[in-house]
Amino acid sequence: MANVVVVGMQWGDEGKGKIIDLLCPAFDAVVRFQGGNNAGHTVKFGSGEGDEHFALHLIPSGILHSGLACYLGNGMVIDPDAFLGEVAQLERRGIETAGRLRLSDRAHALTPVHVALDVVREEARGADRIGTTAKGIGPAYESKIGRTGIRLAELVDGGEAMMNRQIVRVADFERTAAEGAELDPEAAAADFTRWAERLSPYLCDLSVELDSLIQGGGTVLFEGAQGALLDVDHGTYPYVTSSNSTTGGAATGSGVPPTAIDGAIGVVKAYTTRVGEGPMPTELVDGVGLHLRDRGHEFGTTTGRPRRCGWLDLVVLRHASRINGARCLALTKIDVLDELDELQVCVAYRIGGEVVRNLPAVTDR
Repeated sequence: MANVVVVGMQWGDEGKGKIIDLLCPAFDAVVRFQGGNNAGHTVKFGSGEGDEHFALHLIPSGILHSGLACYLGNGMVIDPDAFLGEVAQLERRGIETAGRLRLSDRAHALTPVHVALDVVREEARGADRIGTTAKGIGPAYESKIGRTGIRLAELVDGGEAMMNRQIVRVADFERTAAEGAELDPEAAAADFTRWAERLSPYLCDLSVELDSLIQGGGTVLFEGAQGALLDVDHGTYPYVTSSNSTTGGAATGSGVPPTAIDGAIGVVKAYTTRVGEGPMPTELVDGVGLHLRDRGHEFGTTTGRPRRCGWLDLVVLRHASRINGARCLALTKIDVLDELDELQVCVAYRIGGEVVRNLPAVTDR
């Protein structure tokens, strides 16, 4: 099979984990290319009685397939403790990760300061809150773009002098970003030392490894997180994530050229859901919405928050199809609609008396 990207076509939670799990046996490697532990895949492993459920927030769900190489790309921001916690959870349950699980040395570290900033800022927004997962993702990407971030390679290979510079960088970012998220230099130094030791065996030059694999005839599945409508450029801004969750992010977030990617599979839920704040034109706040939530078990993998539910929105899908180039769709959870007497689908919006068939840039009208 060719090298393929799997992306969500809505606001995330479309069932990408299940589709990726089904596709994994046809590939040699799986790569996550953006986001952090703000996203979650729930995968059922096994058959029949005794099935195990795994909730993975950083590590690709392909890790559950023996022998499959799994990578976390340079486009990600990685909370070292969250990563190590997932590794420990998998190994406790008999899933071997040694030699199969790798981190791009160009990925950025997410620190406790980023988490604290996320919480402080969200609380300060009050009624204008975005609905962040409070995992520090936005501030970590802000550090990266502002060139105050810390790459994993620096964390592991820099030595004491580099560690001191890292602490200064994080402290400078904290001072200019917000009040209420104070850095403890001694605690930061202890964290950096521990992370350097624990993460070192996982680091690799991902671009080189993927190039070698592809040139040798191997195949790669690029695992998207979240969904197209949460993309920082193409989503319902500002109620979006801080990375590119569309197919374009697969190349930049893993270090392969666009020509190495042969196609995209878009995952679509048969109805629409969203976690957190922001526009959702087809949202149902009646008994039908509650039925969809209960029957579809619509609660966030990462936050546990109940998801907002509504009818299928074809304006959203038209937009997502265009920006992702998906020529194949995987439809999920259609059985959730079984007990409803009537189904509705949104084909256009009416804004100020005008029929609008394409997603507008300003979406809070």
